[in-house]
Amino acid sequence: MKNRIPYLLVLGMLLMMQPERAKALGGAYQSHDPSTLIKDGSKYWMFTTGNGIYAAYSTNLFQWTSGPKTVFPIGTWPSWINSYVPGFGGNFWAPDCVYMNGKYYMYYSCSTFGSSVSAIGVATSPTLDQNSSSYVWTDLGRVVSSSASSDINAIDPSIFKNSDGKVYMSYGSWHGGIGVVEIDPATGKIKSGASVTCVAGGSGADWEAPCIIKNGSYYYLFANRGTCCNGTSSTYYIVMGRSTSPTGPYTDKNGTDMKSGGGSVALGSSGKYIGPGHFGLLTENGSNFVSMHYYDGNDNGNPKLDIANMGFSGGWPFITRDWIAAGLYRVTNKNSNLVWDAWGCTGASGQGIAQGTWANLSCQKWTLTPVGDGYYRITNSLGGLSADVINCGTAAGTLMQLYSWLNNNCQRFKIERLGDGSSHILTPASGARVVSVAGSSTTAGTRLSLQDFSDCNCQKWLIATTTAREAVTDAPLITEERKQQGIYPNPVYKGALLNISIGSPGKYITTNIFSTDGKLVYTNRQLSSNVIQVPAPQLAGVYMLRVLSDDKIITQKLVVE
Repeated sequence: MKNRIPYLLVLGMLLMMQPERAKALGGAYQSHDPSTLIKDGSKYWMFTTGNGIYAAYSTNLFQWTSGPKTVFPIGTWPSWINSYVPGFGGNFWAPDCVYMNGKYYMYYSCSTFGSSVSAIGVATSPTLDQNSSSYVWTDLGRVVSSSASSDINAIDPSIFKNSDGKVYMSYGSWHGGIGVVEIDPATGKIKSGASVTCVAGGSGADWEAPCIIKNGSYYYLFANRGTCCNGTSSTYYIVMGRSTSPTGPYTDKNGTDMKSGGGSVALGSSGKYIGPGHFGLLTENGSNFVSMHYYDGNDNGNPKLDIANMGFSGGWPFITRDWIAAGLYRVTNKNSNLVWDAWGCTGASGQGIAQGTWANLSCQKWTLTPVGDGYYRITNSLGGLSADVINCGTAAGTLMQLYSWLNNNCQRFKIERLGDGSSHILTPASGARVVSVAGSSTTAGTRLSLQDFSDCNCQKWLIATTTAREAVTDAPLITEERKQQGIYPNPVYKGALLNISIGSPGKYITTNIFSTDGKLVYTNRQLSSNVIQVPAPQLAGVYMLRVLSDDKIITQKLVVE
């Protein structure tokens, strides 16, 4: 049975008090045996092992906040449990939550250390919003129980809703293996006449924490092997098999039945992510968000929530912490619609990384290379230098630059996808602050810096593939917004006329164009009309344009093709 002693005694305290030391996912994301993530309104919820069933929520799948309440008030539990699990003390294990019949069903397991005398119960609530007056959990009682002589240990429930409307519960731990049974969606209990089918493990083997998903014509069973709950000494890993029926038989990639020891490895320990376990899947906005816990090797083995990506290849799922495939990209800020830009476009070491107007320049294109566990090296196409946090700083306001690749933590960036399915958060491995545009600036040339996560769009990045050479036309760039800024088109063809419309008619405007090395290549001073025109340089390249009027100065990168 599960060796939970080290965490049952201290988990509640860890969940509430553990300082934020890990990178990437932020807030109250400490977790053990997390439920499948579930959304109610604008919030995603996670429920996890703990006194009373601990809950946390997020509006974006990145920053987590402790719920003000547990499912059952701490120190209380439904009285029926005492008859089935003598010695139960209120520490519920491995809950799972599902929405059916207009309400939320919370399945929970009750047991004691080292015993198969266990039970799974279920409660319902019309909402998960703990601030709502409707937030009340009504316990429906026992779903299934087990004794010392039972085949399937009644813990670790996971609910699967099939496309045909049928509902199944998989459950089990060590002892008699993993069982699957049909659930009556009208009652949340085992369907009348349904029997439990053993689909994996048995004979006391190390199987637990099952979960069934479906893709195409196959059902996939995920489960854990190894041992949990020993911090960095945990040996948990996730295996999988597939079947054409939710009740099996499930076989692995080699065709071996999971009841006979089969099970292809889906995910094991890697880096700080030790003992991944308790697979769950949320499909949201076209993305597959895999929830599980791990023991943080960088934080004394404390259990935490992990959210990974899942895809399919050759008829089999794969789990990865990489959200972006290796390739060439432009990275666009969701607030300003400006892109990562090696400002000055020389590719030189120490050049600042800012946000700039997309002009299809090499200095605006970035090669993303996975380096393990969801971290990336980000390389500028002009010169091949890497995105770097200056001096490996961790303070708010620390700036970004180009620098030669040193393979250190201030050059490896964790990329995580938000619940909207398109936005990403970038966090250097050297600290917990995220890559941002300070002050939500929409001005080209604003340097990228590290800031505390605030959930503003200025910290969210859209990552889109690009090519070494894309077609560029003036038409899509001459927008009303650009015209209001007063300078268009940009890019401009060499020798073509550049339109400038700033200042009031009858006022003098001075136009200067500089090369990237600071040399003045064009200057002109003339009375303003509604629009004045100046010739673009005859040589293609990147220039700096400065326009001075009586009431403003505009400095802007000018691209000449």
